[in-house]
Amino acid sequence: MTPLLEIDDLVVDYVSADRTVRALDSAALTVSAGETIGIVGESGSGKSTLGAAIGGLLPGAARVVSGSVRVDGADVTTLRPKQLRALRREQLGFVFQEPIGSLDPTMRVGKQVELALRGWGTRADVLAHLERVKLTDPERVARCYPHQLSGGMAQRVAIAMAMAGRPEILVADEPTAALDSQVRDDVLDVIFALAAESGTTILWLSHDLPAVAKRCSRVVVMYGGGVVESGAASAVLAEPRHPYTKALVRAVPAAVADGERLTSIPGQPPVLTGSAPGCVFAPRCPDVLASCTEQRPPLVSAAGRDVLCHLAEQTVEAGR
Repeated sequence: MTPLLEIDDLVVDYVSADRTVRALDSAALTVSAGETIGIVGESGSGKSTLGAAIGGLLPGAARVVSGSVRVDGADVTTLRPKQLRALRREQLGFVFQEPIGSLDPTMRVGKQVELALRGWGTRADVLAHLERVKLTDPERVARCYPHQLSGGMAQRVAIAMAMAGRPEILVADEPTAALDSQVRDDVLDVIFALAAESGTTILWLSHDLPAVAKRCSRVVVMYGGGVVESGAASAVLAEPRHPYTKALVRAVPAAVADGERLTSIPGQPPVLTGSAPGCVFAPRCPDVLASCTEQRPPLVSAAGRDVLCHLAEQTVEAGR
């Protein structure tokens, strides 16, 4: 069966007048229908670029150097503008970090939801979609302009619009980052409940590892523009195998006992100008080998886990 989403060796550069920055360096990901996937990693790891590439939403400064992004078999990187608009309208949904910024400030909320229903929805349909996202007074919300809503309410409206077309894939890019902690769980509850109801696949871009472990079936760990580890969320975050994943887990505040210090990751995330010659995590890795700086690590697949690491290769070979 053809995967719903296939990202194969995707390389994306951001090009300016004075330099080129490599945002994705041979990123690869395969997603089946109905999965709930958490994509985690530090800022600058490539999460948002990967999410934007799925919908052909890369900014003008971005260049797809090589690789492909296939949604239901169609390569997003080669689609014409009309085909791309149809793909976004019929198969994809997006929820972004800043809820107010994702809505049209000149249009009432009800009209925006109606447009998301492709103009086919009645007033009752609009109100029903606002009710689905747990807005207590949908009539009033429908009459409002976005600036009249709180951040949590605006994000619920954005979710209602994203889910109105029952998308096959929902890309949620840090959807609760701008919200008060008290409403974050409520908003996530709405996203995952609606996705389960519609059979929608979720790609949730997040920094919140405990929440990803709780809500997602699979976790994908990104670093330096590539996927360094992936597998069942509960297994990967409980027993990480890649040194970077281990460092991320140790840095989670919830994992530290009272009185203990957080273990930060030394150094800084890389700013690549081209393809990394070896392992991109090598300068920060406490277990670095001589081969790590010279050779790109292989993808090691074992027991439902994919790990991009020379150490993982040695472990597998030792067990043979």
